[in-house]
Amino acid sequence: MDRVDRDRTVSASTSTSAWAPLQIPLYRTFWFASLAANLGTWIHEVGAGWLMASLDPSPQMVAAVRTVMAAPIIFLAIPVGVLGDRIDRRRMLILTQFVLCACTATLALLTFSGIITANLLLVFTFIIGLGMVVHVPIWQASIPELVPKNQLARAIALGSISFNLARAVGPAVGGVLIALAGVWTSFALNAMSFAGVMFVLLSWKRARRESSRGLSFRLSMYQGLRYVAKNLAMRHTMLGVVLFVWPASALWSLLPLVAKEHLRWGASGFGFLVGCMGAGAVLAAWLLPHFQRARGADQTIAISMVGFAGGLALLANVTNGILVCTATLIMGASWMMTLTTLNSTAQMTLPSRMRARGMGCYLTAMAFSMSSGSIAWGQLAEATSITTAQTTAAAILIVAAAASLKFRVGDSW
Repeated sequence: MDRVDRDRTVSASTSTSAWAPLQIPLYRTFWFASLAANLGTWIHEVGAGWLMASLDPSPQMVAAVRTVMAAPIIFLAIPVGVLGDRIDRRRMLILTQFVLCACTATLALLTFSGIITANLLLVFTFIIGLGMVVHVPIWQASIPELVPKNQLARAIALGSISFNLARAVGPAVGGVLIALAGVWTSFALNAMSFAGVMFVLLSWKRARRESSRGLSFRLSMYQGLRYVAKNLAMRHTMLGVVLFVWPASALWSLLPLVAKEHLRWGASGFGFLVGCMGAGAVLAAWLLPHFQRARGADQTIAISMVGFAGGLALLANVTNGILVCTATLIMGASWMMTLTTLNSTAQMTLPSRMRARGMGCYLTAMAFSMSSGSIAWGQLAEATSITTAQTTAAAILIVAAAASLKFRVGDSW
């Protein structure tokens, strides 16, 4: 029995804990590496947003940072998913980490030297977005290789928790770094996270797996799209992502301006805002398994969407510190619970041979919603105000929560 098989048999028998897969050494190593990579990405994004707010404070330019990072996913996530089901995932991931590490290290150096410009920042952010579109679907499709089958559902849920926990906590860490040491450190830390993941991948002795290489690239893509189109649970899950992420993007795309102009709290206040969101996400990570068992996937999604809407409306219309903290805590928890539930559902719905292609479709829906939503809310904020844009988004979220109950995803649980 090789090391991979030994690791996968640990804890395969009796544990029913939601955290049981972390007892498997191989999975645990990858889980923490994934958390580090995701943290680095979101730390970069908050640093890029804050830097753009300093270089060019127009709402459209600040929102453009998120748009250019998400845009590659819209156009390339599905083709990359096809590659992920056809070629050696380990080698592809190692090459991606090298490119991302080099790119973010260069951006850190340019920012530290003071020669970065708004357009140059967008170019580097776009390249990093290209790297992440390769990393995310292939990484998530590799999870079944790390755990025994009876631990797969829990491992997928933990992977979703890692992704969305980093999504909420990463901006908090980035905000603190910006306030204490300057924005360049957020890019430097991201480069270090990619280097760490590359080291983990180099030490992984991956077994040879079945692939779809016998099919042509075009046929493989068609096969994946056809599967997603005909799978009711997958269609409903992707619709749930669109219903939530499009209006919720009004928070992330405009948050630097909320701190800078609406609240006038500066960099330290921005760090406080995202720190509260991170605290809410950490709390939700511990409560989510119990909440899902008590309410089921569908009610978890709807209740969390309503919670996010309430927090967004509150943030847009108050300046009191206690109320702002409450709003961001609620939104951090709600974001975590909604997307973790949807992400886990998508992965459990997909068979192993389709997982990279299916997750490519899922990420395309998510990125398109984030990118188009960021553009829309940036334009509305520029035409009216930040308060109007975020209040409108909150109202749409309430309607979306009601609509989400019509499209059940809970049958996958």
